[in-house]
Amino acid sequence: MGRSPGAGNGKSRAGTDLREGDHVIIWVNGGFGSGKTTLVDELAQRWQEALVYDPEQVGYLLQEIVGSPTGNFQDLALWRQQAASLAMGLVTEYGRPVLVPMTLVDAGYVREIHGALADAGITVQHFFLKVPRAVLEQRIDGRTVAPGDPEQSERARLWCREQIDSALAAPGVLPGGTVYLDGELTTAELADQVLARVHAGAGAAASGLSGMSG
Repeated sequence: MGRSPGAGNGKSRAGTDLREGDHVIIWVNGGFGSGKTTLVDELAQRWQEALVYDPEQVGYLLQEIVGSPTGNFQDLALWRQQAASLAMGLVTEYGRPVLVPMTLVDAGYVREIHGALADAGITVQHFFLKVPRAVLEQRIDGRTVAPGDPEQSERARLWCREQIDSALAAPGVLPGGTVYLDGELTTAELADQVLARVHAGAGAAASGLSGMSG
């Protein structure tokens, strides 16, 4: 689905001068319509060193090549492997932070992908946007996924609405360490919170390294 414009407004740029935290992945999770892409767009405007990587594009490519028996490309083992592999490559090849806006509410798939990243020595800061059902439904219904093709847009909206239950249940099953954010806050407020967490994580990592060398 297409990117929504960010809500850049020149407010706090906290976190844009990070050093120790530059080799991290910031995974912004949440249901469809929770505001993941809008938030990542805002983060990218503030943190210009960051790369934006959407594993959904890998899923679309695999669907074109091999299809998906369940209709959900996340059920393809190859997608999960490639989602992690490309994220690793971006971090290790370019040495820059990576922002990932991706709905991933199957706890097993989260552990598989994030575990592979952790095994590669990559830090994942995982954020989940909590949004009530009524708000998700309203946002999904307001989407035009395929301009000029109302039937395709409606099919996409229907599929997104069918995923709401699993998104609402996700906070009860996602791995520990997930940071839950109020998805009804403004984009600027959410970006402030994410960057503050990232900055705090970088400071903790730096302190740990300093302690080990002392």
